[in-house]
Amino acid sequence: MTNHDEAAAVRPLTLAWVSRHLEVGERIVRTTVLHGGITAEMRRLTIGTRDRSTRDLVLRSFADPSYVGHAEDWLNREADALSLLAGTGVPAPGLLAVDPTATHCEHPSLLMTHLPGRTVLENEGLETRVPLLARQLVAIHALQPAQRPQKYVTLTTADTVVTPDGADVAAWAAAIDVIRRPAPPCEGRFLHRDFQPGNVLFDLPPTRPAGAQLTGVVDWAAASWGPADLDVAHCCTNLALLHGPAWGPRFAQAYEEAGGVLAAAASERLYWQVRDALACSEEVQVVAQPWREAGRTDLTTRAVKERLDEYVTALMDTLG
Repeated sequence: MTNHDEAAAVRPLTLAWVSRHLEVGERIVRTTVLHGGITAEMRRLTIGTRDRSTRDLVLRSFADPSYVGHAEDWLNREADALSLLAGTGVPAPGLLAVDPTATHCEHPSLLMTHLPGRTVLENEGLETRVPLLARQLVAIHALQPAQRPQKYVTLTTADTVVTPDGADVAAWAAAIDVIRRPAPPCEGRFLHRDFQPGNVLFDLPPTRPAGAQLTGVVDWAAASWGPADLDVAHCCTNLALLHGPAWGPRFAQAYEEAGGVLAAAASERLYWQVRDALACSEEVQVVAQPWREAGRTDLTTRAVKERLDEYVTALMDTLG
């Protein structure tokens, strides 16, 4: 086995575990680090087959002590979600094996198939990609699993919001008041819970951005049951920070145009939009770093904080 770099190397116990889940005569011939993840290490494993061709798998491992405590829950959720999604038409990875408690591996791990395409974070071609994102999310929300996943979780509270330096203090105070209220009643849906451009793959012709095709949705570790508005709001926030505040409302509009149903009352929609935007205030630096590593060097922590302030202010302006 060869590695592109030292960081790509798979630890011995994990390597043996992966090898047990390969076909007879197959072996790992190359490993490559996949960048962009926050909580887990991601590697593409190139597998040499008996007929001398290759195929790719993906290994997710939780090695960071900050996240190992959540690994069992997250990996079980992802394994359950991938099992559910098999055969549904939603382009998700196929589950091959999971070791959520590191019984066999050095770290909690999950092995899955590799999907074609790549994440696309640049501004060019966004007008084409947003409707594709919206249609895919509508399809995810339309799923009716025989067994529902766990209820959604929102960790942000009015007391944990971090108002950025130089922000519109009045707008943020009003936004914080919004999430002091009880969550609106909702009809549950199957949620990805982290649906945003960093977790969606596209086949993007290099000379024709308008010809983009959505090829996959990855990172199902937070799959949940809850309001469609929560998934939509999360993608709105990410688009607003990546491409400018106006893209938040445009995604919500695209979702409805694709047949998605959001809360009937504007105040209820605002609750979820504000809640997700304020949740991002607690981890701006963590969110921005993978974007810069992916090539969006313009998205400094300061720039993302400024966009977040603009987005929250715009949301609160809708109250009049």
